Amino acid sequence: MLIAYCQLPIAPCNFNIPSIIFCLHPFTFAIHLIFTMKRLITFICALVIYSTGFSQNPYEILVERPNEKTLKGIISQDVLLKDTSFKWYAENLKGYSPNTVALEGLTKNKDSIQLLVFMGTWCEDSHFIIPKFYSLLDAAGFSQDRVTLIGVDREKKTLSHLSEALNVKNVPTILVMKNGKEIGRVIEFGKYGLFDKELGEIIVQADKH
Repeated sequence: MLIAYCQLPIAPCNFNIPSIIFCLHPFTFAIHLIFTMKRLITFICALVIYSTGFSQNPYEILVERPNEKTLKGIISQDVLLKDTSFKWYAENLKGYSPNTVALEGLTKNKDSIQLLVFMGTWCEDSHFIIPKFYSLLDAAGFSQDRVTLIGVDREKKTLSHLSEALNVKNVPTILVMKNGKEIGRVIEFGKYGLFDKELGEIIVQADKH
């Protein structure tokens, strides 16, 4: 696998679509990631080229511990739902009522923000939060085309060093992006112990950016 990083000017980036863009070609996936840190925008371009010997899936399947499956790379809700070993997904949807502020914020900003989410398929916090996160998105009518879900291993690493580039040290972490800039993030359960409450507060600030 060949990984190349480069510095990009603003011009080639299209902010009308999610900040991570996949340019699909047989065995080729291009990832463009833009984020803000200390008012400076760092542009990272990660180009991952797979030879014909690799799977076309944009993620790897690892077994880090017995009876445990780790998905490392770009995944999706559909991947989680179809994998019969992830019984935790359905179990953690029970009794969830979305936070009103988060619901209204996602509905209002569904065409202006993107969500970049890091999770671990081995992580109990991710098991609890991610199903509810997608339930919240569905209730708000928020398109999954504006969501990028990234699986990390137990060392919090993923393909193309994206977790290191964005300083993701705990999972799940939900980054809220607007115009290619990070406007806030929810780490694990958030500062209130309710991930969607803090997510709602961040999204409310989207109009100020």
